[in-house]
Amino acid sequence: MKILSITAGAAGMYCGSCFRDNGLAAELMARGHDVTLIPVYTPTRTDETNVSRPDVLFGGISVYLQQYSALFRRTPRFLDRLWDAPWVISAFAGRAVSPEARVLGELTISTLQGEQGVLHKEFEKLVEWTRDEPPPDVINLPNSLLIAMAKPLRRAFRRPILCTLQGEELFLSGLAAAYRDRAIALIQEQVRDVDHFIAVSDYCAQFMTDFLRIPPDRMSVVPLGIKMTGYERRTPGQSGDEYRVGYFARVAPEKGLHVLADAYVRFRRRTGKKRIVLHVAGYMASSHRDYLENARGVLSKAGLGDELVYQGTLDRAAKQTFLRGLDVLSVPATYDEPKGMFLLEAMASGVPVVQPRRGAFTEIVEKTGGGLLVKPDDPDALADALYQLWSDRSLLSQLASKAFEGVRDHYTVAASASRLLEVYELASRRPNAGLPC
Repeated sequence: MKILSITAGAAGMYCGSCFRDNGLAAELMARGHDVTLIPVYTPTRTDETNVSRPDVLFGGISVYLQQYSALFRRTPRFLDRLWDAPWVISAFAGRAVSPEARVLGELTISTLQGEQGVLHKEFEKLVEWTRDEPPPDVINLPNSLLIAMAKPLRRAFRRPILCTLQGEELFLSGLAAAYRDRAIALIQEQVRDVDHFIAVSDYCAQFMTDFLRIPPDRMSVVPLGIKMTGYERRTPGQSGDEYRVGYFARVAPEKGLHVLADAYVRFRRRTGKKRIVLHVAGYMASSHRDYLENARGVLSKAGLGDELVYQGTLDRAAKQTFLRGLDVLSVPATYDEPKGMFLLEAMASGVPVVQPRRGAFTEIVEKTGGGLLVKPDDPDALADALYQLWSDRSLLSQLASKAFEGVRDHYTVAASASRLLEVYELASRRPNAGLPC
């Protein structure tokens, strides 16, 4: 099968969606399928071999310049190629677009307005790019924020258009109300331009069907999956006398490190003078440094400040070493997370998890049996579960074994790729698939 898969770069940040898109493309290529994985906005950053194309569509610098200066909406292509060069985009990744709410809102609306908006030149460039590409069997968009690509790609290739849904509702909910409501309306208006939608979890499918008004018969679930190479079962007691509670995700309020810090203090009140440490790793934006220090401050007020160790952003080898060294992992997100890649990675190392009963966490933990679920946003409940595992090492060992086996039974990239192919074939057989609406 020939597949055109578009993936959204994350400005140099390790990103779960980039990992998913790249991992599936690599697996499908290994099976002999012809996959073109091309980034938009910025090149992608992965901790496995990156199989994406070196060029970038909708270069982040071009998009920003066109949004805020009419001059750049008329510049010739040879000039565009200068700031669309991947090395130029990478050099400015993380700085080319302001995080200010108004800027994000305006850029989102312009992108969703597609060929009728101020970014019309980028959509013209997209169509020009397709003229040199052989027609694929299917085309996959990486999220609904790029749904305006569906119509020009359908017109150019007359092939089925699919759209993956993998967490963009969090971004949308963070926009100012006027931008959020307009963006959601624009996406809903363009659902008809997509042949089929792919959700990364059962929760995601149920939520997004209602949120974006997607007909249920045009929604399928393709569960996340990870490549198991390098993930080894941790050896109990390998960290010596130190008991390690872990957090592995972006250091940001929505991921709930502050909840874990509060729960950790309550947990430690019950453990005496045993050697216990809270190990934290994951990407942290400069704007969230104070957030990390506030979490450390919670421990410091309890005389535990030296027990929070931040290990920064980790590559694949360092990540696997970090996870193998944990006794338990918890990322108590304060929203309904539709993915949870970090849970799969921890479980693949034989590390049980303690998670709030919300979003995709519930189905991952229940399907694998590799952890405990607690009441969301409740530090006392989280502390109780952490203490339960610390005080009952037999239960800890049982859950560790279930985590290790369960993720291999249900969440491998091979299984995910097989399911994705089924969905692609289903979409290609739909009546009028790929024809203009």
